[in-house]
Amino acid sequence: MRKTKTTPARRLLLERYSRVADGIALLFFPYVEIVIHDLRSQTVAYIANNLSKRELGDESALEEIDHVATPGTIGPYEKINWDGRRMRCVSTVLFDDAGAAVGVMCINYNIAVFDEVKHVIDLVVSGAGVVKQPEELFKDDWQERINTFLHAWLRERQLALNSLTRDHRRELVEALWAEGAFKGKSAANYVANVLGMGRATVYQHIRDLRDAAE
Repeated sequence: MRKTKTTPARRLLLERYSRVADGIALLFFPYVEIVIHDLRSQTVAYIANNLSKRELGDESALEEIDHVATPGTIGPYEKINWDGRRMRCVSTVLFDDAGAAVGVMCINYNIAVFDEVKHVIDLVVSGAGVVKQPEELFKDDWQERINTFLHAWLRERQLALNSLTRDHRRELVEALWAEGAFKGKSAANYVANVLGMGRATVYQHIRDLRDAAE
């Protein structure tokens, strides 16, 4: 660790922001690193949860920061860490009481770990060697046909299954009837369970629809 001169600006940065950095690092441990840079000396003043293997007193290389100090926050942007992993970062300019930019707090988020998780999930969801359903085995799969029609109906109307009103449910039963969905054995019971309706209500709707069709 390099020795650095303690200046009023540096003391202000540490007194005001080091605990903030510690809090963020604890909350998102072990995925987030927070680095506070001293703009006056262009060196690293504080590091919480060191992921980048930098040291206090290292050069910050932020000579151009004054040109972007006006907006206060920079990013999010991405960079590559020493181990080749992607980091998503946000940098916030820190000001003194006179309004002068004296520091920068960089929050560096290790998102590579989530890339790895996403890769595993993609493998599980996509499956290995998944083939089309054998038509002969599933040619009478009325449950899947009901599910397919039901969710297409919901998407077209931008509705969610758990927020359907009584009128929506009645309209959906009518649409399923028109589609021939109730020809399958126990189809009415299945629809009642899926839609959260009483079986008697579904059967009554079906009787009304059958009577109207005669």
